Amino acid sequence: MILYHGSNVEVKNPDTLHSRKNLDFGQGFYTIPLFEQAQKWSEKFKKRYGLAFISKYEFSEKALSEYSILEFDSYSAEWLDFIVDRRLGHDTTKYNIIIGGVANDKVFNTCELFFKGYIPRETALERLRFEKPNIQYCFKDQATINKYLKFTGSEKV
Repeated sequence: MILYHGSNVEVKNPDTLHSRKNLDFGQGFYTIPLFEQAQKWSEKFKKRYGLAFISKYEFSEKALSEYSILEFDSYSAEWLDFIVDRRLGHDTTKYNIIIGGVANDKVFNTCELFFKGYIPRETALERLRFEKPNIQYCFKDQATINKYLKFTGSEKV
């Protein structure tokens, strides 16, 4: 499977150390399977830093059967609770890879309204129910990255 990572630099040697801690799935190395999504994400870096890259990786799906994986296949109550917990800095998960929806602008706004207590959980879930998840893969540890994610090139945006 091909995965992409958008950044202001080419990332030949991905790691978990350069990630912010309060992201959707906590600190980790984030990738996405859709090139168009990576391109859109990279545009934010281009505006901020003047240039951006989309790094490309070959991901061995063998990891999915060998490691501890958490997968959210929809924007569910479990996904919402997990995201809110990580954004609060509670990243205690022991999974090697977490797969699930990206909190894009629309989804993020709903999460923020819920997080701040402006809308109840039921309203947040109703708003999220019709959103099709943009899937992201978060690699939580360096050993998994080193064994199953191989850099194959990059493209300057």
